[in-house]
Amino acid sequence: MIHKEEIPDSPLFAGIHPEEKESILKCLSAVEKKYEKGDAVFLAGTAIRSMGFILSGSVEISRDDFWGNRQVLGHAGSGELFGEAYACMPGESLMVNVEAAEKCRILFLDIGKILNVCTPACSHHNRLIHNLLYIMAKKNLMLTRKIDHMGQRSIREKVMAYLSFESEKQKKKTFGIPFNRQQLADYLAVDRSALSAELSRMKKDGLIEFEKNLFTLL
Repeated sequence: MIHKEEIPDSPLFAGIHPEEKESILKCLSAVEKKYEKGDAVFLAGTAIRSMGFILSGSVEISRDDFWGNRQVLGHAGSGELFGEAYACMPGESLMVNVEAAEKCRILFLDIGKILNVCTPACSHHNRLIHNLLYIMAKKNLMLTRKIDHMGQRSIREKVMAYLSFESEKQKKKTFGIPFNRQQLADYLAVDRSALSAELSRMKKDGLIEFEKNLFTLL
């Protein structure tokens, strides 16, 4: 049984009392599994009925093309969810792989038991559904923004679209981004060397200043 002290802070449990977390996981028949770095959690081509909630560690979400080239689509860490959209669509095959990026513990929550409220309906169960919808809506907005950034024609335009968004979001001309160079290249779907070269040209052209993941728009 998972104790409340083992459950990391997460938007999924926002507004739910710590004492209620244990009972709701029991109600949902949550199953814990442990993985070592590199272990497969979900495989493309399979269908799932449960979403993953990370207790500790992190996972990498990626997609392989026909020729075996891998594109990293994202990461999920402690307190985050993955697979919830696919779990809501029974029979829909995964188009991504999920593997442990490090040693991790994951709780699997049956989406059917989440959406079918127990009788009598407990307040924390209703709150959980509300939180899940909020998380899925937020991820949808993030995906829309990513499509906008990736949809620009050149590497420079992709970088400027992303940096402009981060500047507006943080309301600063100087701001940090949550990516290193490889992660930023993966996010924008560009080659890392080409990205680094373009960043240097943009700096030379007086558009930006940067130091590691700290950027200033000029």
